[in-house]
Amino acid sequence: LPMAAADPQVLALAAQVTESGEQDIPLLLLKLKGILSSPSLGCEESKKIKQDIYDYGLTQYCLLVLRQDHSRLQGGWATAAQLAEILSHCCVGLEMKEDPEEFYKKFLPSAIDNLLVLGKRLQARFVRAIKDKEKQDFLHWFQTVMDAICWLFGGHSQLAACVLQNDRFLQLLITDDVETAILMMSVLHNILRINSSVFLQVDKATLQSILDELVYKLSSTTNPAVGSAVTKLLLVVAKLSKQLVQLLTARYKGLKGLLNKQWTGKGFDRELSQLLDVLYLEQSNGKGEMQKQHQAACIIQAVWRGFQTRKRLKKLPQAVTTLQRSFRAKREQELQHLAKQKEDEALKLQMQLQRQRAMRLFHERQLALLERVHASQVNKYLEEMEDKSALTIQRFWRGYRARRIFHQQKQSLKEYKAAVIIQRTACKFLEKRRRRRPLSPWKEPKGLTDEQRLALQQKVDDYIKLHPASQMSEEMSKELHMQAQEKLAQFLLRSRLDQRAAQRRETLLAQVNTDVELLMNAPGLAETTEKDIGIFVSRSVPVATKARQSHNTMLKYTRWPWWKKLGDEFMEDDVIPDEALNTELETLFIGGRK
Repeated sequence: LPMAAADPQVLALAAQVTESGEQDIPLLLLKLKGILSSPSLGCEESKKIKQDIYDYGLTQYCLLVLRQDHSRLQGGWATAAQLAEILSHCCVGLEMKEDPEEFYKKFLPSAIDNLLVLGKRLQARFVRAIKDKEKQDFLHWFQTVMDAICWLFGGHSQLAACVLQNDRFLQLLITDDVETAILMMSVLHNILRINSSVFLQVDKATLQSILDELVYKLSSTTNPAVGSAVTKLLLVVAKLSKQLVQLLTARYKGLKGLLNKQWTGKGFDRELSQLLDVLYLEQSNGKGEMQKQHQAACIIQAVWRGFQTRKRLKKLPQAVTTLQRSFRAKREQELQHLAKQKEDEALKLQMQLQRQRAMRLFHERQLALLERVHASQVNKYLEEMEDKSALTIQRFWRGYRARRIFHQQKQSLKEYKAAVIIQRTACKFLEKRRRRRPLSPWKEPKGLTDEQRLALQQKVDDYIKLHPASQMSEEMSKELHMQAQEKLAQFLLRSRLDQRAAQRRETLLAQVNTDVELLMNAPGLAETTEKDIGIFVSRSVPVATKARQSHNTMLKYTRWPWWKKLGDEFMEDDVIPDEALNTELETLFIGGRK
């Protein structure tokens, strides 16, 4: 650090900053504003003080403080805005003779980046603010930071390109807020005023992004202040270079119409007319070239169309044949569809006539029977007919449902048997391969040497010393032995019961499988003989008697009138209620086994 000819105020402030905590540093750095704005300073004295401030690291402190969240620090965002202004004043007018690359290539770009970060935070809080006082304060601080940026690249013109190429500058420009958008466009106008060739130095993507945002603001807003600022910016851009005018006319083809229709008569007609004149002049200059390109395009299109026409004429016979074939096929398909539709309509009409004829015959038969039946027996006869009709409908429905369930179970049983066969075959194959595998020759275990035996014995002794066995009295040992015997007896008893339950379960599964096979292999009622019936008759007299009683009960239930079975519409699989059947499913047996 320099030790001679240092300003005493700067030296004292540097000592205070070094000895203070982080919370007090921002307020201490505000004293630089009084030091820099002293009226007794001349030009050379001001440069000397700025040099001392930089040499003693106070500008670096300002740079670091700008990165912090000032909502939690003393002074808040007002302090941050003042520090931004102090930083820009300290950097402008400072000429570095020792290590200029560190200052110009690293420190100044870092200062621009930190100021843009601070501006982004202030813009976000301005947009989120609700009270008018808060919005005015944040807008004032945001303007102070933008002025500091303009002052900084005004003193160092090479920073203009750095500002434009920074992503945060584009983020600040892309906003729907009118006040901050106008401030950002004023910053962009100052950049073009200070360094007019900066748009030609930045990369193409950055330039197009900035122009896209400016044209978007013209098309998306009706605010005259925004329109005036954008129009003035585009006019400055158009006057910079012919290349930029060509970019505007080629990239934004509807720009002239947008300017004429939406922004005429808004209070900035002079700048608007100048911009339109520049755009129309570029368009008139490019008309000759456009006419040549148009004529060339017409010639190319004519040659290509002639080639396509000649190629199409060569393929015309084949195309006609294909067209005729497809037309005939389509006509044949339509004729078949019409014929099928007519057949369906005729079938529907025939079925309707048959239903009408059957209904007529049924009614005639009913009338004839009513004439023969006595008047006192009519209600009884109608009830019997209704019972027969209901029984017929129920019989057909139950038969359909039983056949459907049977087919489903049959398919699942086939799959089960197939799986069993596959598993059995796989097990046999694996067993054969296991038998064919040669057994490994017996190898006697190697015995321990005396040294290994002594080492192992030493380890055992050490473990016993570290983990001595707990002492137990004789009564506790006997009690523990009795508890172990009781638990062993309970386990053996439970294992016997589990074994019996498993045997009973396997027996029941075997019986169910046998009964299912008998039912599936049973012949139909038309093909049944007395020998087949004997298979399903139990040899036990009580069982046969109980089965006969159950069968008679089911027959009685099926002969009940329909009104007695009104509550059975939602019963599944022909389940007979216990009150009517008076028996359980466990009492029914098949094949003479219980």
